[in-house]
Amino acid sequence: MNDVGTSYLLWLGCLFQLHGLHRFYNKQYFSGFLWLFTFGFLGMGQLVDLFLMPQMVEQYNHKIRGQLGFSPTGVPLNGSAIAMKTIPLSSDRLMVKLTRSAAKRGGQISVTQAVMDTGIGFAEVESALNAMVKSGYVQVDNHPKTGVVLYHFIEL
Repeated sequence: MNDVGTSYLLWLGCLFQLHGLHRFYNKQYFSGFLWLFTFGFLGMGQLVDLFLMPQMVEQYNHKIRGQLGFSPTGVPLNGSAIAMKTIPLSSDRLMVKLTRSAAKRGGQISVTQAVMDTGIGFAEVESALNAMVKSGYVQVDNHPKTGVVLYHFIEL
């Protein structure tokens, strides 16, 4: 993540005829070269950037957060591998994910399918499914040909 203070410090490069360093820092290469070769867009662009700097840094940070799987406020988005490792799911949220996964698969799911759909480990998924069995929301059965344990969601 970029820092506004660092951008302002690089902006001072204009004192040494190195205009646009702050734009390179924020990955705005085209305008960075434009500022470099036109003396900060004849000084006016450099001056305007004093006011646009926080927005420029926030725009860059927003882009990076999106690439890492986070919302603009820094909250992990669903489906992000990084986000799933950062904040563990509560058991209730895991059960909701398992229910949605089973709904996509016709109301039944195996532990391996649940792991693939949620990105959570085998032990945690199996524990959540067994808790749902104890609560009466799910029934356990075996696949007739393969013998794989299948969890049937009764209400789906």
